[in-house]
Amino acid sequence: MNVADSQAMAQALAPDYVLTARAEDADLFLINTCAIRRKSEEKVKSLLGSLRGLKKARPRLLIGVGGCVAQQEGKRLLAAAPHLDLVFGPRALPRLPELVARAGRGERPVDVELTTGMPEALCPTHPGRAQALVTIMQGCDNFCAFCVVPYVRGREESREPGAILREVAVFLAGGGLEVTLLGQNVNSYGRGLAEPVTFAQLLRSIAALPGLARLRFATSHPRDLSPELIALFGELPPLCEHLHLPVQSGSSRVLATMNRGYTREQYLERVAALRRACPDIALTTDLIVGFPGETDADFEDTLTLMQEAAFDGAYSFKYSPRPQTRAAGLPGQVSEEVKAARLARLQALQNELTLRSNSRLVGRVSEVLVEGASRRSPRELSGRLRTNQVVNFPGPPELAGRLATVELTEAHPHSLKGRWLEARSASWPLVA
Repeated sequence: MNVADSQAMAQALAPDYVLTARAEDADLFLINTCAIRRKSEEKVKSLLGSLRGLKKARPRLLIGVGGCVAQQEGKRLLAAAPHLDLVFGPRALPRLPELVARAGRGERPVDVELTTGMPEALCPTHPGRAQALVTIMQGCDNFCAFCVVPYVRGREESREPGAILREVAVFLAGGGLEVTLLGQNVNSYGRGLAEPVTFAQLLRSIAALPGLARLRFATSHPRDLSPELIALFGELPPLCEHLHLPVQSGSSRVLATMNRGYTREQYLERVAALRRACPDIALTTDLIVGFPGETDADFEDTLTLMQEAAFDGAYSFKYSPRPQTRAAGLPGQVSEEVKAARLARLQALQNELTLRSNSRLVGRVSEVLVEGASRRSPRELSGRLRTNQVVNFPGPPELAGRLATVELTEAHPHSLKGRWLEARSASWPLVA
């Protein structure tokens, strides 16, 4: 979501501003922020502090903070950083050019109003790209006990399906291949529209558009994962065999305290239904350790659920109290030492599960959407399988943005190695 918002910021400010790779060359430096964890917030404040010297050397440089930390902190950010010129929340993006202009006139505007409506300014175009992030909704109505999102991104609002279909159609007409639909809880898409549309209906409409090779979405709430949506993983050819389904905890008692709206057993039932619909589906998740009141037995429940679900990957975090959330005031806060020990055990188990999952793929010939040069080796390319695993392999730079046929040769805990089969890749399209 933050990547999509950053793209929207760049589009909203064009042509007055164009992106530059070097901060020293910039006339405007925007920090797009996340407040979901305390560590993210601390990184924002550290980066903001490091920009004091740049501002002193170039007084005309404008510095802004946007996103969820901006929404949460508002004017307090201006007070803490005299070199900061503007502050704007996630729903202020359509007003960003005006805010930047005001900052250029010497004002220090703060816009953290949680306005309603889904302005098209939030939805950038995607010229020349193979992959597009398409926002279909914003906000969240779930109010999980640990989560700040409803307070900094507002309540759920869905974008009109016609606008979504037009954006995707334009992207595909330009040679695009893969679309990822975004929302805080895409499974509840369509509520509140004048003519209600389910998320499954929207997926069917998008999958029918000509030229679409791959379709993904994030993020799904397990409570709202309908049988209709599960069935689509076995019915829609463009829908990738991957689902990110955050469980957060394997303990039904902790899940109830979190206000997640499902039990351990119900989550595992959905996992089983997904595997029946699509036996090759890869499942990834989010996990929190050290939620207030989490006992050793609760944590063991999380480890056993991970093994039963056989997750292909997981994002895992130590619980951190967030402003306005109910969990911040709960008794039984877990010590940092216990949280760190639990996180280490959990991540070690997930590394085993991921390596086991990746090892099963060795020897297969698979389709990889090449994203560009590998971060670890300039002599290799990097891309993703339909099941979302990262594959690194030697190949020419011009493969970026193309579908390549690759034989998977080695498995590692976080990626796979492969060999490009040039003759079998020749028919895949090149993005213009």
